[in-house]
Amino acid sequence: MTVGLIGFGALARQVVAALDTQPIQWVVLLREGSSAMPPAPAKIVTALDRLIAERPQLVIEAAGQSSVGAFVPTILRAGIPVVVASVGALADGETARAIHDARKLSGARLVIPSGAIGGLDYLAAVSALPDAKISYRLRKPLAAWQDELAALGLSETTEPVILFEGSPAEAAKLYPKNTNAAFTAGIVAYPAQLSVAVIADPSLASNVHEIEVSSAAGQALFRFANAPSPDNPKTSAVTALSLAAVVRDLLEKGRKP
Repeated sequence: MTVGLIGFGALARQVVAALDTQPIQWVVLLREGSSAMPPAPAKIVTALDRLIAERPQLVIEAAGQSSVGAFVPTILRAGIPVVVASVGALADGETARAIHDARKLSGARLVIPSGAIGGLDYLAAVSALPDAKISYRLRKPLAAWQDELAALGLSETTEPVILFEGSPAEAAKLYPKNTNAAFTAGIVAYPAQLSVAVIADPSLASNVHEIEVSSAAGQALFRFANAPSPDNPKTSAVTALSLAAVVRDLLEKGRKP
């Protein structure tokens, strides 16, 4: 099976490692002059048309929000399904419209993995209830917020700092490397309103995602304390495992008659 990969940073490396037992021929799209070194025998291309010409069974986006708008609509128009890691890119109206139009034209799937969180089936189940109230709290160690805390003069804080309170779309635009899971929850929970709080917490060693739901169906609290990625504290290690699980499932379905 041929699988395309956009970018080869920390997340992409972990996805490839998690799928090392799968019979996959990787085709990796890198920018000209990139120093990234995908493992042999991966094929490296530096133009989107070259990636599409390889006719991969699917493509994984793992290069950040800007790559979603730049590449994903064209890949979808070519009839190739895409697994998107940088889900927060859909908060941009132009990007979301371009993807919608491409999917409508070709019928290709845009696959959104659960990423760093679970419980999405529950959110979907209660989302249409008129009284549903959903809050999402993202707490991460100070290492994940170094730039943000430095800008506030709080790099050495010993108390939790609330960096943001608002909507998933606003969070995705302000913190594109930290809040993809929050935006995923917001998509699944629609049309129910979901409020987001982003917190830097010096007492933590893990990335903590808390989702609290209240509705006529009952009360629910989901808490996920994820180990940070060893190469990128802004991302949970389970994010790559989630992407790999989606890919295994899609490839398995593709092998069935």
